[in-house]
Formats: sequence, C-alpha cells, structure tokens
Amino acid sequence: MSDNKRVIGAASGALGLGAFAAALGTCCIAPWAVSLLGVSGAVALARLAVLQPYALIAAGILLAVAFVWAYRPARACADGTCVTASKRRLRWTVWIAAAIVAVLAVSALMPTLFTPN
Repeated sequence: MSDNKRVIGAASGALGLGAFAAALGTCCIAPWAVSLLGVSGAVALARLAVLQPYALIAAGILLAVAFVWAYRPARACADGTCVTASKRRLRWTVWIAAAIVAVLAVSALMPTLFTPN
C-alpha cells in the first residue's frame, strides 16, 4: 500500500472520529438535535456521549500515525532508481485534517467546558 493511501486513510479516519465526537457533544445542548433526530435519537446520542473521549483519543492517534507516515524519510533504494515524489500535498492534507479535527474537538468539548458545576 502506498504512503498516500495510508496517510489519506488515517487522516480521513481522524476526521470521521472528530465529527462523531462533535456530534456526541452537541446532542445534549443543541435544540436542533432534538428536532432533527427526534427525542429517541437525541437520547441515543446522549447515551453514546460516554464514547466521546475515546473517539477524540482515537482521532489523535490516527493523526499521529498520519503525521509519521507523511514526514518519515523515504526508504533508500539499493540500486538508486527510486523515484522520490514530493510529499508536500500530502503534508498539507494532514495539517488541514489536524486543524479540522482540532476545531471539531473544541466544539465537542465546548458543552463540558462551559457547564456550571
């Protein structure tokens, strides 16, 4: 499997987990969640809110894996005929995915940060 597919897969997984965590975080405070999902759907998301920290941790791990694959040095070729393609676009993709996951994580944690004790 090429590095491009690995990095894109890991970054996409991180984005998906970040969006999942954001959906779990907004289910309890956003009135649109009840109108969009119905009462039973909002209750189901509220019950799944326990998974939110694990989803954010998994998103962070996937981003770390994507960064390692995007920034690791190319393997040395024995005969010197390897093509070293530029990883500039791949690195930009990982940084953009990291920024989006950070925004999603903040939006996911927003209800817990500003809730009075």
